[in-house]
Amino acid sequence: MSRLRDVGLTALAPAIWGSTYIVTTQLLPPGAPLTVAMLRALPAGLLLALLVRQLPTGAWWWKSLVLGALNFSLFWAFLFVSAYRLPGGVAATVGAVQPLIVIGLSRLVMGTPVRPLAIVAGIAGLCGVALLVLRPGAALDPLGVAAGLGGALSMAFGTVLSRHWKPDVSPLTFTAWQLTAGGLMLAPAAFLLEPGLPVLTAQNYAGFLYLGLIGAAFTYILWFRGLARIGPQAASALGFLSPLVAVLLGWSLLGQALDAVQMVGVIVVLVSVWASQRIAVAAGRKSPAT
Repeated sequence: MSRLRDVGLTALAPAIWGSTYIVTTQLLPPGAPLTVAMLRALPAGLLLALLVRQLPTGAWWWKSLVLGALNFSLFWAFLFVSAYRLPGGVAATVGAVQPLIVIGLSRLVMGTPVRPLAIVAGIAGLCGVALLVLRPGAALDPLGVAAGLGGALSMAFGTVLSRHWKPDVSPLTFTAWQLTAGGLMLAPAAFLLEPGLPVLTAQNYAGFLYLGLIGAAFTYILWFRGLARIGPQAASALGFLSPLVAVLLGWSLLGQALDAVQMVGVIVVLVSVWASQRIAVAAGRKSPAT
């Protein structure tokens, strides 16, 4: 039951991240992706920092900067470039290679055995996401594809190193360090490369509050907790839930179509996530120390 609870709490993070697209398009001002990313990370990080009142020590100063860049600054920058240059389905499909990258990085960084069934489950999840979001005739922009792969690689490195470098502090403190570092690194790019935001409406403020408090602070506390408890490979497989939730929200709230092919994609994604967790449980039984 403890394992099931840990998986369920960790799964909440990518499920909530699936709402980012609809919140961004419906509630936030357009044309300032880096500013939006900075305002999503920095205020939430500073708020958590005020709550925990604990600064990094020793090597954790530079480790927090590295992880903040990988999990937030670089990842969100690549993500927005990919989203602007590629159709949404192509961007989501390219990003869905992340669990497969995590499997390879876990082997290189942590010595975690590569399990063929985990690779099969990862490929199945990638195919499920493609069925969900990839539409016929979608164009491929080389720079957009490169940005999508860069985002997947950045998040994968951040996922593995967050587990490998796990500090002896609470997930709340760990999240505060990374969000603050990531937001501070995004701030110069946002101010230099983008125009200022227009006068914000109540709707805009609601969107920023949701993305900062729920979509960043709350979800990343759950995410880093999950990395420590169920491991990078099992956690990254839960990332397939993000495009699934995004499609279901578009269907239920915006009246977007959901055809038979997408329904097959829903089933494939859910089976892939279930299989990935079963494989992780089986691996843990064979290697209790791991």
